[in-house]
Amino acid sequence: MTFKQLKQKPYFKVITNFYVLALTIFVVWMFFFDENSFLTHREFNKEINELETSIDYYKNRISDDKSTIEKLQDSLSLERYAREKYLMKRENEDVYIIEFDTIKK
Repeated sequence: MTFKQLKQKPYFKVITNFYVLALTIFVVWMFFFDENSFLTHREFNKEINELETSIDYYKNRISDDKSTIEKLQDSLSLERYAREKYLMKRENEDVYIIEFDTIKK
């Protein structure tokens, strides 16, 4: 196929149109190379999703901590919490930590 025959094809006329070429270059530039390109927006959306999941996690942690604080308003539950978590004890009292070995020899 010679160049003259190729020039007669309708799709060649459309592709070589100035406006089509300019629009194609513009779309490619905006899609890949621009500061606000699709790829940049995709990375920002991923980061937004990660931040939203971390917000949900921390909101759940805050609600759990608030419920723990409400429970610790009572002196008996505060004492129990201190004994279990921080191994605190009263005077004249000994605390023994027993660890169970689950490995059979």
